Amino acid sequence: MSLDKIWLSSPHMGGTERNYVSEAFDTNWVAPLGPNVTGFEKDLEAYQAENTHVAALSSGTAAIHLALIQAGVGPGDEVICQSFTFCGTTNPVQYLGATPIMVDSEEDTWNMCPAALKEAVEDRIAKGKKPKAILAVHLYGMPYQVEEIHAFAKANQIPVIEDSAEALGSTYKGRKCGTFGEYGILSFNGNKIITTSGGGALVGRSKEVKERTVFLATQARDAAPHFQHSEVGYNYRLSNISAGIGRGQMQVLDKHVALRRKMNVFYSDLFRGIAGITVQVAPSEEVFSNHWLSAILVDPLKTGGLTREAIRLALEKENIESRPLWKPMHLQPLCKDFPYYGGKVCETLFENGLCLPSGSNLTDADRERIKTAIHRICSH
Repeated sequence: MSLDKIWLSSPHMGGTERNYVSEAFDTNWVAPLGPNVTGFEKDLEAYQAENTHVAALSSGTAAIHLALIQAGVGPGDEVICQSFTFCGTTNPVQYLGATPIMVDSEEDTWNMCPAALKEAVEDRIAKGKKPKAILAVHLYGMPYQVEEIHAFAKANQIPVIEDSAEALGSTYKGRKCGTFGEYGILSFNGNKIITTSGGGALVGRSKEVKERTVFLATQARDAAPHFQHSEVGYNYRLSNISAGIGRGQMQVLDKHVALRRKMNVFYSDLFRGIAGITVQVAPSEEVFSNHWLSAILVDPLKTGGLTREAIRLALEKENIESRPLWKPMHLQPLCKDFPYYGGKVCETLFENGLCLPSGSNLTDADRERIKTAIHRICSH
């Protein structure tokens, strides 16, 4: 008898999502706009606080695209990007004909290295190409070094686009991730901490940013009784039905964060005393991670030769999903020819890192299976 699969991060419904979706059907609000979109945006604005203005969109990638446009990025420009991330962060730079300038990570948070950022910006300026924006990521829900990066960006008058796709519910010094940059990015993809099936949002600092985002996301339609367009727009708005799922998910967001953080504690306890394997944890009390995904680093020199890949394959045989950390973008065929600044930190993380099942819907039985499998793997 085969065991059910334990997923890395599967959707977790709270129970009220169906009510909002049913209401949309009952009132015939199945168009891309409607009361659920407005309600979902208001819920997110209240949650994020800091006088935020949220536009609900079709994806986090769409939100990055529209943020870059509003930051003035265009053909021939350059944008500083964290190399250690998903392609959804960097692809929109290329949509606009701009060049991603890749920088390394640092070891504490696995996010953008302030020293590599400084090196990159100063070198690009020396070459006559001051970057138009900085795309920094709170990877796996772990806040990046907010103070250092934003202080440097402010001193050089470069806007920060804060990719919080994986960090809804994470905070730095009590302030929500997604509210530090000129533009914040959220994602509600199926594997995120809450989901709208597919979706995202742009978090702005002003009503004007939100209005501009919505305008661009609805095909940039001019104010006229007929269809008139003076600039290029996009079909990026979130649907009223998907937003209904989001409204239900907002009611369980903090619960989901607590359950993901509980999984991180579970792994910290599980690997305590196992030589050569460390769990990613917050570097200080000021950093509060939602631990969207919990991840380990494996040092084969200390594990007796046991590697990240050996653990992944062994878990796969147990029908337990795990996944290597993001392959750095500067190693990807898509971006290998773009400039890169820094050392080998993100390359080492990719080589030795593994994400483990972290969903808020994992059961005690799931955890027992994971525990038994890990003990078996590490005892060989």
